[in-house]
Amino acid sequence: MKILVTGATGLVGSVLLEQATAQGHQIHYLTTRKNQLEAIPNAKGFYWNPKQNKIDHKCFEGVDVLIHLAGASISQRWTRKNKKEILDSRVEGTNLLVSAIQQLNGKHQLKQVVAASAIGIYPSSFSAVYTEDYTPQPNSFLEEVVIAWEKAEDGFASLGLKLCKLRIGLVLTATGGVLGPLKIPTWFGLGAAFGNGQQTQSWIHVDDLVAISLNAATQQWEGIYNAVSPQAVSQKAFTKTLAKAMQRPYFMPSLPQFLIRLVMGEMSILVFNSQNVSATKVLQKGYQFKYPELLTAIKSLL
Repeated sequence: MKILVTGATGLVGSVLLEQATAQGHQIHYLTTRKNQLEAIPNAKGFYWNPKQNKIDHKCFEGVDVLIHLAGASISQRWTRKNKKEILDSRVEGTNLLVSAIQQLNGKHQLKQVVAASAIGIYPSSFSAVYTEDYTPQPNSFLEEVVIAWEKAEDGFASLGLKLCKLRIGLVLTATGGVLGPLKIPTWFGLGAAFGNGQQTQSWIHVDDLVAISLNAATQQWEGIYNAVSPQAVSQKAFTKTLAKAMQRPYFMPSLPQFLIRLVMGEMSILVFNSQNVSATKVLQKGYQFKYPELLTAIKSLL
């Protein structure tokens, strides 16, 4: 199978390319940097620039599946400029892909799209367990972004393609990701929960996310799926588990909410939002998680 990947050089995309190649799939990838066109072994690069509405249509030649991961990091201060970049990078890139496929007038063999989304579409709640049936409402910046993102992705389905949206939780990777900023203070015994630490965090190991993405591609999943581990944990439990995995002490009091808000501003909701997200639908597809438990998942990455 030939797969076209966006976001191929990101934390998730780089692992996906490695696993897809190992499984014998041929890879095309899109990059906004012309000096990266031949940077990935055993894969063929093509240039695109969503801001300028440019894309090399040859990227679709022989492609069976599009895995669309591209989007600017939300882990940057939410200035007006950065918020625009966070939104535009998702919507403009998706719209460009839809438009480019439409311009091919059916002269392609693309059948399936696996598109990234995020659990940020769900509001914060200390009691609800969110399934894919939830009807989203734009009550926060994150919700507005993901709703607009998914609406743009619906363009693929309007072209007659099978569309699978993966609402991704906090991704655990060996470098960067959610573990990156937490490992250093934890190593020095300074790991601490944020606020009361009772907010639920729905997470996923990068290997499981990649495997789910490839399963969705090869098995032609359709609809919305929560890409999260079946075992969500509290934020306090997360930091304690990280300390245990690193064999470091955990004794620091929780960091006051007002202090975090002072430092992080509006984006502090990233650590204070509570989202208990169900993985039942993925499990019903027969997927068996490699890392369902947090301690084992973190140990595998350290």
